[in-house]
Amino acid sequence: MDAQELKRLQVTAAKVRLGILEGVYHAKSGHPGGSLSSAEIFTYLYFRELNIDPKNPQDENRDRFVLSKGHCAPGLYAALAQRGFFPESELLKLRQIGAMLQGHPDMKGTPGVDMSSGSLGQGISAAVGMALAGKLDGKDYRVYTLVGDGESEEGQVWEAAMFAGHRKLDNLCVILDYNGLQIDGDVEEVGGLSPLDEKFRSFGFEVMTVDGNDFSELEKAFTAAKACKGKPFAILAKTVKGKGVSFMEQQAGWHGKAPNAEQYEQAKQELLARLEVLENG
Repeated sequence: MDAQELKRLQVTAAKVRLGILEGVYHAKSGHPGGSLSSAEIFTYLYFRELNIDPKNPQDENRDRFVLSKGHCAPGLYAALAQRGFFPESELLKLRQIGAMLQGHPDMKGTPGVDMSSGSLGQGISAAVGMALAGKLDGKDYRVYTLVGDGESEEGQVWEAAMFAGHRKLDNLCVILDYNGLQIDGDVEEVGGLSPLDEKFRSFGFEVMTVDGNDFSELEKAFTAAKACKGKPFAILAKTVKGKGVSFMEQQAGWHGKAPNAEQYEQAKQELLARLEVLENG
């Protein structure tokens, strides 16, 4: 991508991070850590990769996206709002009674959400089903799903991967947010996933490991995914949990809690400063 496109994506990711912060703070609950780590992934998907139309979110020929780690809905919502699926003001009503945006994605109530998710392991399973349906129906759409590394300790993730590899679902792209932390601490200490790349390969996937907070790296991975034929593709995206907010970065404690007023102000100033540098630099 050229410098202008890179800057556009970086600015959008910065706005997505601000949206995440606003949503979680006003809800007084939520999951900022994994939402922030995935900001570049959400941004690349919704502003460069996915064949979608906010004016026609139910187009049967659209690409599908499933947020398997559904607790990171604040990141998805912030990207959807930036893309024009609904007003950004909805982010301030996250998790509030009667509001559109629930704590986990709801396909019946939120434009742009292709699958309700939250129970870990079920999102990737639904995505595999969507990919199979596309093959059986002779459709050209692609299916993408974002999975957590902690989530990948669920056996259902690997049942889905086994089926995807067996059916050679080359219209499926699994993105794994490999930030290394989950609610109970270090992923390797809690459950141990290594060697994750070899595991996916053993289930019949083509695999690429990249810096998931770097748009140039993501471009390489998604380009390779679309070119891959005869097998599903897994992108192991190494990211920084809580990225963009200094006191949240690489801290497992920020997996699932909201900042207080003082922390919110500090985080907001850091994110705004980053946005100003990107826009004016």
